[in-house]
Amino acid sequence: MPGESRDFPSNVIANAIETENGPIYGAEKLVFGAGRNWGGLPISVSLTGSDIAELKGAKEALKEEFKNNVRLKDITDNDPAGIKEIKLELKENAYLLGLNLNDVMIQVRAGFFGQAVQRFQRGRDEIRVWVRYDRAERQSIKNLDDMRIVTTSGDRVPLSEIAEYSIERGEVSINHLNGRREIKVEADMKESNDSSTEILGDIRDNILPEILAQYPTVVPLYEGQSREANKMGNSFRAVLPVVFFLMYAIIAFTFRSYSQPLLLFLLIPFSLVGVAWGHWFHGYPLSMLSTLGVIALIGILVNDGLVLVGKFNGFLKEGLPFDEALYEAGRSRFRAIFLTSITTIAGLAPLIFETARTAQFLIPMAISIAYGIAYATLLTLFLLPLLLYISNSIKLGRVWLFTGKTPDRRELERAVIEQHTEEEALEEIY
Repeated sequence: MPGESRDFPSNVIANAIETENGPIYGAEKLVFGAGRNWGGLPISVSLTGSDIAELKGAKEALKEEFKNNVRLKDITDNDPAGIKEIKLELKENAYLLGLNLNDVMIQVRAGFFGQAVQRFQRGRDEIRVWVRYDRAERQSIKNLDDMRIVTTSGDRVPLSEIAEYSIERGEVSINHLNGRREIKVEADMKESNDSSTEILGDIRDNILPEILAQYPTVVPLYEGQSREANKMGNSFRAVLPVVFFLMYAIIAFTFRSYSQPLLLFLLIPFSLVGVAWGHWFHGYPLSMLSTLGVIALIGILVNDGLVLVGKFNGFLKEGLPFDEALYEAGRSRFRAIFLTSITTIAGLAPLIFETARTAQFLIPMAISIAYGIAYATLLTLFLLPLLLYISNSIKLGRVWLFTGKTPDRRELERAVIEQHTEEEALEEIY
């Protein structure tokens, strides 16, 4: 059934199939997936190093820890066991007979795989003639024990007298990351709404230190969704300061004030409370898309604050006392700010409550904006006037401290100071 026709997500189906199926012994890889994960799996740790034995040991230890975590499933790695290979190791008497490992391997390969001894043309085709043991003499390991190796003197000796062999799994793939050998261990979460950040934090702080103490040459790197989140975080750290500076410069230039833009920016961390409550109420974890919603929220929040502060400065220029100007600004701009918030929330509500599968990844962004702006409305109407009053009180205290005078609160605001400067300039002209 499509996602719109059922009241449970696809990961619930996958988990139910996994529970009903039980373990499959002998399987090298077993995954009960529920669709693609954007940016990779939520839990992905790359173990890098130059010692392959330590890498494989760390891999097995980390996979065992993942299996013991009831919140994880589908534990896999990119180092699968290869096909069985026969590895030869020469005995001491082989070297006394003038043989080396390369000589022995060439003869073993020629006997069991074959060696080209002739080429000739037949019409338009080139024919190659290969020589090797008869099929009956190359079908089992016993044939290898009975094989005769030609020495440098031309004598023939049984392979079992000059060499020992072992059967081991070979390498299927060799992965590198940043110039070092890499083995990646990944896992998915049983519950899609679970917090991958919390699980990764536990792995980083409690599990990996014990494993790395046993395998000191191994260096862990965090891939998958964690890497994408780090890339986005690094981009934000580079871009957001520039964006905030430009916003501050524009607002400061418009209001002719250095403090009022800062008061608007102080509302931003308080608005994150609404974002957190919204995600908790709907059962969604904070994600990268939630962060993108917060960025959009900042623009709406600053815009609402500009409406209030602009009206407040206008009332001050009209000659209203500070307290009355603050009150009238909140009262006159209440409708504009409230309607802006209501229309934004109403527009996002259908997306928040949408059940279509194609809309699920956008819901965290909509939650961030809708709940953040609902909470930010209260901040703009109540906290921002309070911050404006506190800022004015600080200016008043500073003037009293240095001059011993207590001027009118209204005269300390930049809008009034700029107005007086303009009036003085006009008086000089006329």
